Amino acid sequence: MEMKLPGQEGFEASSAPRNIPSGELDSNPGPGTGPSPDGPSDTESKELGVPKDPLLFIQLNELLGWPQALEWRETGRWVLFEEKLEVAAGRWSAPHVPTLVLPSLQKLRSLLAEGLVLLDCPAQSLLELVEQVTRVESLSPELRGQLQALLLQRPQHYNQTTGTRPCWGSTLPRKASDNEEAPLREQYQNPLRQKLPPGAEAGTVLAGELGFLAQPLGAFVRLRDPVVLGSLTEVSLPSRFFCLLLGPPMLGKGYHEMGRAAAVLLSDPQFQWSVRRASNLHDLLAALDAFLEEVTVLPPGRWDPTARIPPPKCLPSQHKRLPLQQREIRGPSGPRLTSAEDRHHHGPHAPSPELQRTGRLFGGLIQDVRRKAPWYLSDFLDALHLQCFSAVLYIYLATVTNAITFGGLLGDATDGAQGVLESFLGTAVAGAAFCLMAGQPLTILSSTGPVLVFERLLFSFSRDYSLDYLPFRLWVGIWVATFCLVLVATEASVLVRYFTRFTEEGFCALISLIFIYDAVGKMLNLTHTYPIQKPGSSAYGCLCQYPGPGGNDSQWIRTRPKDRDDIVSMVRKGLSDFSSVLAILLGCGLDAFLGLATPKLMVPREFKPTLPGRGWLVSPFGTNPWWWSVAAALPALLLSILIFMDQQITAVILNRVEYRLQKGAGFHLDLFCVAVLMLLTSVLGLPWYVSATVISLAHMDSLRRESRACAPGELPNFLGIREQRLTGLVVFILTGASIFLAPVLKFIPMPVLYGIFLYMGVAALSSIQFTKRVKLLLMPAKHQPDLLLLRHVPLTRVHLFTAIQLVCLGLLWIIKSTPAAIIFPLMLLGLVGVRKALERVFSPQELLWLDELMPEEERSIPEKGLEPEHSFSGSDSDDSELMYQPKAPEINISVN
Repeated sequence: MEMKLPGQEGFEASSAPRNIPSGELDSNPGPGTGPSPDGPSDTESKELGVPKDPLLFIQLNELLGWPQALEWRETGRWVLFEEKLEVAAGRWSAPHVPTLVLPSLQKLRSLLAEGLVLLDCPAQSLLELVEQVTRVESLSPELRGQLQALLLQRPQHYNQTTGTRPCWGSTLPRKASDNEEAPLREQYQNPLRQKLPPGAEAGTVLAGELGFLAQPLGAFVRLRDPVVLGSLTEVSLPSRFFCLLLGPPMLGKGYHEMGRAAAVLLSDPQFQWSVRRASNLHDLLAALDAFLEEVTVLPPGRWDPTARIPPPKCLPSQHKRLPLQQREIRGPSGPRLTSAEDRHHHGPHAPSPELQRTGRLFGGLIQDVRRKAPWYLSDFLDALHLQCFSAVLYIYLATVTNAITFGGLLGDATDGAQGVLESFLGTAVAGAAFCLMAGQPLTILSSTGPVLVFERLLFSFSRDYSLDYLPFRLWVGIWVATFCLVLVATEASVLVRYFTRFTEEGFCALISLIFIYDAVGKMLNLTHTYPIQKPGSSAYGCLCQYPGPGGNDSQWIRTRPKDRDDIVSMVRKGLSDFSSVLAILLGCGLDAFLGLATPKLMVPREFKPTLPGRGWLVSPFGTNPWWWSVAAALPALLLSILIFMDQQITAVILNRVEYRLQKGAGFHLDLFCVAVLMLLTSVLGLPWYVSATVISLAHMDSLRRESRACAPGELPNFLGIREQRLTGLVVFILTGASIFLAPVLKFIPMPVLYGIFLYMGVAALSSIQFTKRVKLLLMPAKHQPDLLLLRHVPLTRVHLFTAIQLVCLGLLWIIKSTPAAIIFPLMLLGLVGVRKALERVFSPQELLWLDELMPEEERSIPEKGLEPEHSFSGSDSDDSELMYQPKAPEINISVN
């Protein structure tokens, strides 16, 4: 019978009995009295003012070779998960969740109950430790000497340093000398040493069969002070725990499984916390019993025992597993939130100071300025990192692609009234000014699909009524700036609290589809201008020839990839950060090497407006009657709604709590900057700019901060975003300078840039929950993934919610593509109304899992008693807690 170990589920563990100081042992619980079983609960430990327990590396050494030549050989190691040594393959296995046979834990308990337990042992060397362990009455002096010599024998470790072949340590017996405890050179060169954090300690388990022992011998030792025990472990670390499990030969792998069981126990945070503070054997056995009460048994014959369970992507909170002693340390008066407070704190609509009304004119704008001013200097100093350089290159290419693509589309839509030059200049001026003044400088301003649609409609309206387009557009921009300033003055940005995930996903899906549609359309158009040549045609491009009788001589050489272990981790990280840039350079290199006739990047050579005969300042009236300046307020009102929705939905997505931004948002300040820039671009005849959802997400993702994967199998933790202003500022400066870099940029093939465009759209579309639910529509129930929402919401209700979103998205796309597109901004605003109407179709519990709750719903939850802990069954209470745990961003653009 196998069992799954605790740690992935929260159980109400029965507490261990209270420790009673032993007369023979020191009653001091030992160093490191910090509550740390929660793993990454550094914040709680800091609040309590107690240091966190160090990470423990556990190694299993087995005694092999009986009865011929006995030797100790390392067969397994644990940090967070288990790694087995695969001798035939010459490597360590992938980290996996360990599984144990139940009798091994029962035998281990019996052996420890009858064996030797030394807590706070004062030994300072392996020799002293061996003498303490072998000092038992059941051993004769002769057997004691043989056992001591065996325990002092140097074990074999599997060492593999970068660029070398795997090697095994020496098995020569030790001799008592001055340098017998000196670590080996291989211990310092072990790559695992670099993955362990400073202050890590070691625990060693020695297990095996020994023929000259008449009865089993078990010993568990906790050293008072951690000591480096020579080459006992493969990594030179101070040892804190030592466990010895020896006995006469038995059937099966009894001692091997008992050794694994002891190692797994030591790797469990709660058991380790209890054992570090145990005072006697009773406390040790109580900790083991508490562990046994939480294991999950897997019935035999229903699963493959050789299968390895991969580490989970995210471990739930283990607060329910805390021992009673640790809960008492935290105490009722400790600085800890209650369950309801903690859930509300991590809820999707946690109170945000940026979205609270002040009741004063421009009060929100003033608060944003006061909030962001202290961070202004750090916004530049925090950019001094290599990652920011990579982000600049990546986002610069994406911004240039966007400027060229939308510049070309805008030129087509306005019959040359605006073009690529205006797109480059407007992107540079508006983007740089926004990065210097905005409340959220990570936002990338750009032309967007909805605004482009409105520009096309406005030009068509001007042409139909014989109006001078640019002067009429100027007054529209003036009115939009005025309306946006009114919205800033009245703190209308607080309404973004009503933009739930339903609205965000609909808007993000629409923008992503526009990206994909434009990229695919551009590439398909290339097939007409630059057709693919068929075999036998050698006009240009690639000449493909069929192989002759002698075979085919390939012009490509297939290289064998290097072993990942031979690549330095720093180089891998650099290649990962610059993967998109390298892909573009590779595309340019292949294009030049093969001599393909592909369209290249067209950069203007002269600094002058695209429309002949006009200056950089737009005339207020031109040939239009004066009263059109007043009539422009009507289309400006619709555009103001579009600008507000486009800007603020992107701002809500970028400032979600999942991104763990530390410097706060600036909804009012951002909208104020957009209003001012709207006025400036209208006067200069440049395109209008708002926050670009996809490129801004790509910008933030390229600045992700992640923790180092210290332990094998441990996934990097998302730490937040590198918040600063310099990357965006440099991107827009480079965009403006691109006008003068034509000799270099003209070699970039346009298909490569369209590929970036397509990549960003697909990545943004595939990462939202809406896409996952759309896949469920086409997937049989038995093949559906085990999503949490499917555990609490009936599948038919999930499909209904998804179908409503699809209908809304389809209507937005149809309206955008028809002459009725003038009401397109109202349709975006209508998404909020549709979401509000869904409250009559779905219950609050269903909306809590499918979307988010609106402010009125959240306020009504305590009154109606609909807290998740009351509305869900007890067996699923742990699942409901997962909603409120901090998580990484769901809308994610990978740059790797």
